[in-house]
Amino acid sequence: MCGLQTELDESIDTVYDAITYHDPISMKEVIRETYFPGLSIAPGGLMLSEFEAESAKLNSKQHPFFARLHDAIMSVEADYDVVLIDSPPSLGFITMGGMAAATSVIVPLTPSMLDVASTAQFLKMTSSYMEVIERSGAKLVYDNYRLLVTRDEPVDTPSQTIVAFMRALFQERVMTATSLKSTAISDAAMLQQSIYELNRSDLTRATYDRAKASMDAVGKEVENMVLEAWGRI
Repeated sequence: MCGLQTELDESIDTVYDAITYHDPISMKEVIRETYFPGLSIAPGGLMLSEFEAESAKLNSKQHPFFARLHDAIMSVEADYDVVLIDSPPSLGFITMGGMAAATSVIVPLTPSMLDVASTAQFLKMTSSYMEVIERSGAKLVYDNYRLLVTRDEPVDTPSQTIVAFMRALFQERVMTATSLKSTAISDAAMLQQSIYELNRSDLTRATYDRAKASMDAVGKEVENMVLEAWGRI
């Protein structure tokens, strides 16, 4: 995404280089401009897996693993309005470091019973782990902690039953907007693009319009969360 392929270009510095225990560089050196005006990116990559191994061996009380991403982001905080952290779907040092750095959390959740059950177990494990981290000095205060329904199929009765179950169970924790399951979104991902980079004329217009409206709605709800956290609404 955004024209960067860190696995193919070893000259690209990644977040790993800013949080490693071995001579880290500044986050400012990692960040790159993208072809979207106002959007910069600190790329990740497979090298981030090295941070997991390093943290198991080298974690220190002076600069523990859960503070490293937070401190790297804070070093450039004045340059940006919003920082979006995309953590891997596993409960490792990287994900816990991301949660320690975040001020809000959005958990994507596919409407299937297996995914709901596994996510519930994941969140239970996360809670117990983060309690330990908090006792070690991490400050875990979230303005928002929400679940986002992804790959939503409004015409599929079983999946909508699960969505209704999720809303009854988690109530306001579930975002109102959902991310649709759409060939337009799949096509965009295959081309390493977002829905906003596709040409509307290359797809069935109704399909494109539904997918874009879904993304617009999710983006607007996230924007409202941010503005509310800032005290602007």
